[in-house]
Amino acid sequence: MITGMQRLLAASDGSASDRIPVFCNLSDQGAKELGLSLEEYYSRGEHVAEAQLRMREKYGYDNLWSLFYVGKEAELLGCRKILFAPDGPPNVEDFVIKSNDDIHRLEVPADVTAHPAFQEQLKCLRILRAEAGGKYPICAYVTASMALPALLMSMDKWMNLLFLGPADVRDELLHKCHDFFVKELNAYRQAGADVILYSNPFGSTSIVPMKYFMEHSLPWIEKDIHAVGTQGIVYYGGMAAFNPVIDIVFERTGIETYYLSPLDKITEGKRIIAGRGLTCGVINDIALIDWSKEQIRHEVKRMVEDGMPGGKFLFGTGLMPCYIPEENIRTMLEAAYTFGSYERERTHA
Repeated sequence: MITGMQRLLAASDGSASDRIPVFCNLSDQGAKELGLSLEEYYSRGEHVAEAQLRMREKYGYDNLWSLFYVGKEAELLGCRKILFAPDGPPNVEDFVIKSNDDIHRLEVPADVTAHPAFQEQLKCLRILRAEAGGKYPICAYVTASMALPALLMSMDKWMNLLFLGPADVRDELLHKCHDFFVKELNAYRQAGADVILYSNPFGSTSIVPMKYFMEHSLPWIEKDIHAVGTQGIVYYGGMAAFNPVIDIVFERTGIETYYLSPLDKITEGKRIIAGRGLTCGVINDIALIDWSKEQIRHEVKRMVEDGMPGGKFLFGTGLMPCYIPEENIRTMLEAAYTFGSYERERTHA
């Protein structure tokens, strides 16, 4: 039996396999799988690991997640209150930074793994590694230095500080966030994560103009990646389009895997990457809430047919909303398995 890890490695180096790798990013759905509230579910690493293993077995996709919720990073830097809403993902309720003085006072943990907020994630990773290590890629989510302040002070306030200054205060915060980024990413690697999603909306020209990207975003991306290396790193714009920057990011960092936005044209992304790395086509998972089965199959078929020629292609999702009906998840995955079969591709060639 071919494993998810074998499919990912085959796609990465362009060798033969049975089908393309399929990454389905289910997180909050784990609470429903175990019959728990979100707050109870995320209170224990054992819960998250059990649900991840169950859901992968249930649907048959190729990856596992150690991610709890994005606001977990804010907890590691002092956030004391997360909002567990009944109708959406957990969010930061109490921002760590409310004034410039809070930036001066912000302390990065010397050892991220010793922080109480990281202990449950370590438990989750240990279980996933024991049960599925080497068979299915274990993914971790790390926010880039330039994007992390939004979790600490809100996106509006961060955009104001980023673009308007004071520059010395902005740079102080960025340096602290970079220090945290390096420690967090290394902690995930040491705990057994195989794939690290490097999330950076500011790495997209949909969010910032190209001039700003080149002068400000790119230097911090380089600083981040040069500090940790490219092993297992996946470039991700937080679902914002980034085809226009792939070539320069590849040239300046060496990152070889790009998790495109649904707004990016897969054919263009593959043309730019040109066999130098892995192209990941990502479906519009918000639309999956309302699409019919026929619409889902049509979109998956289009994406796979755009991405498969020449190999080095992965089909993926964003962080899937809880509102997506289970039958739509199954329809999407079954279509990806069917249309992503290399035997089918050879037959229809």
